[in-house]
Amino acid sequence: MENAALLTAIIDNAIDGIITIDERGNIESINPSACKLFGYAPDEVVGKNVSSLMPPPDKQHHDEYINRYQQTGRAHIIGIGREVKGLRKDGTVFPFRLGVSEVQYSGRKIYTGFIHDLSREKEAEERLKEYATHLEDEVEERTLSLKESLKALQTAKEEVSQSLEKEKELSQLKSRFVSMASHEFRTPLSSIQLSASLIEKYAQQFDNPNITKHVGKIKNSVGNLTGILNDFLSLEKLEAGKVEPLYTTFDIVKFAEEITEEMQLIAKQNQMIIYEHSGTGNIVNLDQSLLKNCIINLIGNAIKYSGENSFIEFNTEVTETKLSIIIKDNGIGIPETDQKHLFEAFFRAHNTGNIPGTGLGLNIVTRYVGLMNGQIQFRSQVNEGTAFTLSFNL
Repeated sequence: MENAALLTAIIDNAIDGIITIDERGNIESINPSACKLFGYAPDEVVGKNVSSLMPPPDKQHHDEYINRYQQTGRAHIIGIGREVKGLRKDGTVFPFRLGVSEVQYSGRKIYTGFIHDLSREKEAEERLKEYATHLEDEVEERTLSLKESLKALQTAKEEVSQSLEKEKELSQLKSRFVSMASHEFRTPLSSIQLSASLIEKYAQQFDNPNITKHVGKIKNSVGNLTGILNDFLSLEKLEAGKVEPLYTTFDIVKFAEEITEEMQLIAKQNQMIIYEHSGTGNIVNLDQSLLKNCIINLIGNAIKYSGENSFIEFNTEVTETKLSIIIKDNGIGIPETDQKHLFEAFFRAHNTGNIPGTGLGLNIVTRYVGLMNGQIQFRSQVNEGTAFTLSFNL
């Protein structure tokens, strides 16, 4: 009696549904879990055929299956188990795992079905399938997008390659033209310069100020054109990578004094270039040609952009580790909005007016300074002048 009560308690509290049927397929008992699963009360199903809990086509073939098993002994579910579908009272169908066992009791056969609901597992599987399908679609879409991007990138690469090739050809053509034109212009300019000097010499006996005036204009124009050609040639060599520093050891004071004398000859009326040196020594190791070009360019700008009766300061300082060169004027200065573009090729400040220039000088200077591993800095204010500082590690 006690064992029967224990068995009943176990069946009634089992998580899975448990149903027993007789040899004809009629339900003899059903536990609470099975009732909850199918949505029936016990008295609604006990005594009815178990096929009432099955959807078509299992419903129609259930009795045939029992008869065939009883006649042949070949089981499709009994002792094996399989996944089937159940029909709830509300008409909905759900999947479950069915395990059936056969029991001989009191001279008759009783079949016990153990029902494990698979609804959650199936929903999870379905969600997983949907996610996998979505993921596959997304991967395919991304792959297609990547292929299109790669194709576009390849096309862009080819276009850029063609553009670079054309740009290279154009650059080479430009360099050849600049070099050819500059050299071709030098010969007639030299002839003009020589002729102007001869005219000036021969005209001295006439003491005619107009001749002197116009010869001076010719010389100035030739000088400007020669400067422009020199700038273009320097730029062409820099662009072609033909400029490499040639370091030598020299006396910076003597070097600077020679430049001062040379530049004083082209200064405006009553413009004075004042040179001073300070520091612990005067011997440096740099490329004299590049350095001279930088200093002449900066002093030339100071002359050009300063008025008559003005001073241009030219200072050098040598310490144990550094050479500093400062060139300062009291000229028109550089507008603040233009200062960020100052070292760009062909750029000229807006306040230069009719003062001649190519806009290449400072670009060349900064590149020469860079080739010698130096630095260039400046400070400037409109109508108060400009100061450039070149610094080189020794």
